[in-house]
Amino acid sequence: MPDEEGLGVDASGVKTVIEVTSPGRRNLQRDRARKRREYARAGIPVYVIVDDFDDEGAVLVLTSPDPKKAKYADEHRVPYGADAVIPEGPAKGFAVGKAIVAS
Repeated sequence: MPDEEGLGVDASGVKTVIEVTSPGRRNLQRDRARKRREYARAGIPVYVIVDDFDDEGAVLVLTSPDPKKAKYADEHRVPYGADAVIPEGPAKGFAVGKAIVAS
């Protein structure tokens, strides 16, 4: 659903974002910190970060956004090799596991 200016997406319609981190210090900062704050501020219920650059790789599942604090209240980090299960929203029960992160 476009935003009111027709330039982007109305965040109220976004229920889940799955992000794959990009290499490079600036990109990692954007993916891990800036987007995380902005998605929480927008009230997006589930934010999943697939991060090849977190040690040996990890999946971070963030839920329960607090828009006023621009933070997610619940955070679960799962190292590659284990299943990171999305706990709510339209992708509830979907597992980001070895078959997805191995390449």
